[in-house]
Amino acid sequence: MRVLVHRGLGAPRLGFLADPQTIVDARAACEALGRDADLPLVADTISLIAAGDSGLALARELIAAAPPEARLALADTPRDAPLRPSTILCTGSNYREHNAEKANTPLSAKEPEFFVKTADCVVGPDEPIIHDPRLTSKLDCETELAVVIGKPGRHIPVESALDHVFGYTVVNDVTARDRQVRTSPEGVTWYELGRGKAFDTSAPLGPWIVTRDDIPDPQALALGTRINGETRQAGNTASMIWTCAELIHFFSTNFTLKPGIVIITGTPAGTAWSADPELGGRWRPVPGCVKPSRYCLPGDVVESEIDGIGVLRNRIEAGPT
Repeated sequence: MRVLVHRGLGAPRLGFLADPQTIVDARAACEALGRDADLPLVADTISLIAAGDSGLALARELIAAAPPEARLALADTPRDAPLRPSTILCTGSNYREHNAEKANTPLSAKEPEFFVKTADCVVGPDEPIIHDPRLTSKLDCETELAVVIGKPGRHIPVESALDHVFGYTVVNDVTARDRQVRTSPEGVTWYELGRGKAFDTSAPLGPWIVTRDDIPDPQALALGTRINGETRQAGNTASMIWTCAELIHFFSTNFTLKPGIVIITGTPAGTAWSADPELGGRWRPVPGCVKPSRYCLPGDVVESEIDGIGVLRNRIEAGPT
């Protein structure tokens, strides 16, 4: 099942993809079917996730029974991010090929790299990524699998971690590389993961959430990035150093994971950083990929794609000078 947020009826509303061309508006379907008592379950994405199996069962019933007035054409319907999580728990340095192409810190690939983004970073499909020259001249993009937590838990065992997943979506971990990468006079590299990772429009998310039952193995998904139609990244989640289950276990040691929290899982090779020797880049050929000639600039169109989920598309736009 695909869960999304659309603006086809004005304010953002929860919807479900009924088929490749049609969205069912959850609220309109409940009202048309006389199911007003179920409206709290579909008030927004977090409400649906928190409802657990009852919410999923309701969604399936609405998809099957919604009358024509509750159905919208996907092609004509603007969409928002499928949710705006209060917390996005992030890991970097989680793909072997990406580690091989960049400057590494002493802890790279030895333990999950841990940083945080917030709802303030999130934009949805077709919304702009702002290129702010006061913040960065080296704006980079990274396609990543995002795990949406469904069932709460703390100290979650690896063996049962995927039972806590509601679904999966695509995230673009937009990064200010010249804010992120630091090197001491002695040649030691470290990352400043606050200013380098968390800023306005640095977490495009979408186009929808695919529920867990439609992705039986999150470690077998091809993913990649196209910029202006050129393939820059191409990899597979099988190359993660720490699996989705291991990352859920890792983050649940610090936090009680709650419905709607998102975990993002790292990126494969092919970032613009890899072709930047000034920041320690060591680009290596990737079959089917073009070597980056520069970082992202206004006018670029970024497409982040994961098999089984879809394409998240955003344009880079100029910010204030």
